[in-house]
Amino acid sequence: MWDGIFPGLRPGLRSSEADLARAESELGFALPGSYRSFARECGAGRIGGHVRLFTPVPVEAGDLVARAHLIAHGIAVALDGLRSTSDEPHRFTMEGDADAELMDRACFFGETARGDFLFFDVTPGFPEYDIWVLNADLENVHFGGADLPALVRGLQGLEVLHILGEGAGPLPATFEGDDARTLEALGTADA
Repeated sequence: MWDGIFPGLRPGLRSSEADLARAESELGFALPGSYRSFARECGAGRIGGHVRLFTPVPVEAGDLVARAHLIAHGIAVALDGLRSTSDEPHRFTMEGDADAELMDRACFFGETARGDFLFFDVTPGFPEYDIWVLNADLENVHFGGADLPALVRGLQGLEVLHILGEGAGPLPATFEGDDARTLEALGTADA
C-alpha cells in the first residue's frame, strides 16, 4: 500500500512485531492498523522532507514511546509557562466537533519542520484513531485525517492548507527513511 502513496519509497529503520508489541505495552493501547503497517513497511523518517514520523524502533531519538513522552512533557512545560504569565487558563482552539478531552487522549507521533505536532486521538475500541495536528503556537488544533493514509494524501494535496494552515504547500509524494545511524545523529543534535 505505502509504495502506492510514496512512489520510489525509501524505507528507514523499520519496526518489528516485537517493537510494535513493546510500544503497545508501554503506551497502554493498541496502535492503529494503518500506523502499524506504516511502521513495518516505511519505518522512521520524513514525509515530503517536512513531516517526521516516529515509530517503535530501538533508537531513542526515533522511537515512538520516547518521543511521545518527550513531546507531551515539552508541551506541558510550555503551557505551564504560559499559565504563569496570564490569569486566563490556556485554551486550545479546536475545529469541528472535537470535544474538550481531545488533548487528554493525545499520543504524539510526529512533528513538522516548523514545529507542529501530529497526534492520535486514542479512543479505545476503534481500529483507527483520528489524527490531529497541534500547531506550533500550541493553541490551534486541526483535523488531519481519519487514518494515516488519509493524512498523507491530505498533506500531498490542497488539504494541506487545512491540516497545517496558511502558507503550507502540498508536500512531495516522497518518504525519506532514516537508518539507525541517522537517528542516533538526530538524537545527538537534540541533546
